[in-house]
Amino acid sequence: MTSSDETPSFRLAYVPGVTPTKWVRIWSERLPGVPLTLIGVSAAEASDVLRGGGADAGLVRLPIDRTGLSAIPLYTETTVVVVPKDHAVTAVDEVRAEDLADDIVLHPLDDTLVWEHRPGRPAIERPATTADAIELVAAGVGLLVVPQSLARLHHRKDLTYRPVSDAPESRVALSWLEDETTDLVEDFIGIVRGRTVNSSRGRPKSPAQTKESKTDRPGTGTTRRKPGTGKAAGKTAGKASGKSPRSGSGGVAKGGGRRGKPRRRS
Repeated sequence: MTSSDETPSFRLAYVPGVTPTKWVRIWSERLPGVPLTLIGVSAAEASDVLRGGGADAGLVRLPIDRTGLSAIPLYTETTVVVVPKDHAVTAVDEVRAEDLADDIVLHPLDDTLVWEHRPGRPAIERPATTADAIELVAAGVGLLVVPQSLARLHHRKDLTYRPVSDAPESRVALSWLEDETTDLVEDFIGIVRGRTVNSSRGRPKSPAQTKESKTDRPGTGTTRRKPGTGKAAGKTAGKASGKSPRSGSGGVAKGGGRRGKPRRRS
């Protein structure tokens, strides 16, 4: 926790393939006095970093050990197979898992995809990391099925990828300690969920932000007259009919001739 004497700051952990650039930019615009520090972590260690207090929140890949953690799913990624550019897979726009049955499909130790039945043939050994598996694909040892963002992260000119239509998808979530839902965590939740600065679920506004004069608010201030009423309307009606607004129904407008003599009483 940050003491009241310390300058507030926010530490955001993120796993490989996740790009928090847009959210960091919005944070700097809305909270310029609160620095945001990015902390890169592996997918496997992300939950432990959050529980250990190494970050205030984290962008993680589900599933994770949710013990003591809250999580909000943000988006789901397409799953792709990474192959050499001369592989037969490149002749089609997408493949199914069964199309990889004859290939060795690498399964790195940091893989987060949850398969009921993994595609292809297993390698003799599992690579330690996705980066190591990419090197083996480039060497012609096998193929690799990963979230699309990881294929882009480890892009090489001699490799390409294709979507796997029936593969499990990777979900990215924002997670934090459920007992540490601070104002700054709420601020970041609002940013990733697309809330505006004036959102009712955001932080309370200051009195200066909420003060509004009566003249600026619709439905307040001077009472509006109904159309066709008041002095202006009377003058207009007089001009249109040729009668003076002050004359009665039997009066003659100014300049309209002399009056007749009054009748004698019998």
